[in-house]
Amino acid sequence: MEELLIVQLDASEMDNFSYLVYCPKTMQGAAVDPSMRPEVLLAEAERLGVHLNLLLNTHGHQDHVAGNPKILAQGNIKLAASPIDVENPDIPLAEGAKIPLGAGEIDVLHTPGHTPGSVVFKIGRNIITGDTLFVSRCGRADLPGSKVDDLYTSLLRLKKLPPETKVYPGHDYGPTPTSTIGWELQNNDFLKCPDLDSFIKLRLG
Repeated sequence: MEELLIVQLDASEMDNFSYLVYCPKTMQGAAVDPSMRPEVLLAEAERLGVHLNLLLNTHGHQDHVAGNPKILAQGNIKLAASPIDVENPDIPLAEGAKIPLGAGEIDVLHTPGHTPGSVVFKIGRNIITGDTLFVSRCGRADLPGSKVDDLYTSLLRLKKLPPETKVYPGHDYGPTPTSTIGWELQNNDFLKCPDLDSFIKLRLG
């Protein structure tokens, strides 16, 4: 299985990150959460010679999906997202789904909490976490459709990943643009909560 490469891009005035994921063997690529500046992602794909054939969404909030139409207008690009969050995706995503990309593969983890259909994309030893996990923080749980207990459970799953797993968040909210699960376990107060009650108090308090 070919190791897929990940390019992190500044995608909005709201500190959003979008991502270009591609297979260096076939140069097939996926756009992830194009946000408000899809042209940045398209320009990077063109610069690298990547042919986009997939558009992936971590969840359905407008600051992540606003650029979807411009990406899809490039032609012959399939939208992959949870149908809980995003209407009529070409590839409906759920827990355990595997997305082929060139000679590589992307694993899908269903991580509800911030939204009911939030997913994390696991790419080898890397995860693109959307608004489930940020560097030193986690997503909000007080929005329509949010469930704080689901978010807690989803974060428990991510905590069990190998400590060297690299975290690519949906926003630039932390001291660094990326981190690792090991760093988060040491520095993220939300991941250090010993139980659900303490997490609820910290997240909603």
